Amino acid sequence: MTYSLFHSSRSRRNGTFHNLESGIEEQIEALRDELAEFTHLVSKSSRHQGDKIRGQASAGYEELLGRSEDLLRELQQGYERGATEMRATVRKHPLATIGAAAAVGLAIAFLARR
Repeated sequence: MTYSLFHSSRSRRNGTFHNLESGIEEQIEALRDELAEFTHLVSKSSRHQGDKIRGQASAGYEELLGRSEDLLRELQQGYERGATEMRATVRKHPLATIGAAAAVGLAIAFLARR
């Protein structure tokens, strides 16, 4: 009789453990599915954010390139205007230009001597 008491108690415990074990396995499987879905969503979101940032960077690069070309054009035009004005001044006042060049040369020689 003692054997049957312990045996029935053990079989109930084994049944309970089996139920508990299968419940835990089901929860683990559900968590794996949720984790896989979450990973997929994060991956999709990351890809979307990457594409968005790449598009913004490309647009910023194009804008920067356009602005730098405009700036280069303005600098070239300014240089051309300065060179034209310099030539006109030299043609109008050749002696003053030679005198100014000589004065600058003497100043540099004086400073270099010290």
